[in-house]
Amino acid sequence: MRPNPLLKQLGLTDTDRVVIFHTDDIGMCQASLAAYMELLDAGIISAAATMVPCPWFPATAAFCRENAARVDIGVHLTLTCEWDSYRWGPLSTRDPASGLLDDEGYLPRRTEAVFAAAQAPGFAAVARAELEAQVARAVAAGIDITHIDTHMGSVFHPALLPAYLEIAQRYRVPAMLPRLEEAQIRAMGFPAEMAAYFATQLHTLEAAGLPLLDAILSVDLGQPDDRFAQTLRVLDTLPAGVSYFILHPSRDTPELRAIAPDWRARVADYQVFSDNALRRYIREQGIHVIGYRAIRNLVRQEK
Repeated sequence: MRPNPLLKQLGLTDTDRVVIFHTDDIGMCQASLAAYMELLDAGIISAAATMVPCPWFPATAAFCRENAARVDIGVHLTLTCEWDSYRWGPLSTRDPASGLLDDEGYLPRRTEAVFAAAQAPGFAAVARAELEAQVARAVAAGIDITHIDTHMGSVFHPALLPAYLEIAQRYRVPAMLPRLEEAQIRAMGFPAEMAAYFATQLHTLEAAGLPLLDAILSVDLGQPDDRFAQTLRVLDTLPAGVSYFILHPSRDTPELRAIAPDWRARVADYQVFSDNALRRYIREQGIHVIGYRAIRNLVRQEK
């Protein structure tokens, strides 16, 4: 694949290794917000995204207002709620006929359920209204959003992708999208027809000047042991270009343990990204760390 044009726009070279250390799920619970607040001081993470329908969103918004000069945060657009005992629903409707709700009256647990619902006539408009409501609430709450992305990839369906892109355009922020070929998309588990559509759209969007990412990286939340070494192994393979490293750090609290079976990995991520040894490694490797604000500024320079 040819070098990412975003590199030169950022004042970097085609061979530079650039990473956005992105903290997902802020406001999902208190433990996620507490970890984010402390990791900002550690200075390694460079961007984050908040889940607007979740219970700790108001506290997240208050923190962002009070620390506007420090935070680089977007909206983690949410159409799913994956936990068994900790649930949330949409902002825009409670109508079971909308297709946004599961049998329990909450957002569905799996992305596959959203994709199945997206086949129904009218669902795209309902989902669009929900996505718009989430971004509008974040902005109304005083958050200077720097981007939008997607919880569990739930907007990456042909019926939903147009709304995702149009919302990004309206608010003049980048939408998180990877530079992927069709084979790579199929390897992620997308059906062949959807993968072909998505690959075509990505090529078209980049040609039109939309900033895209070269790699989406993470450490498996199912592997809680030795997260520091796992993180270094991922960074050792960091390609040239702009990579998006997803982490889910949280403080160790009774609430988190009750919610998330993978709580050990989340707590370990909080510890890893608080560690000065990781900061030294990044510096020694010559890795450039950026946030989404720099990319948003480029988007807003476009006519």
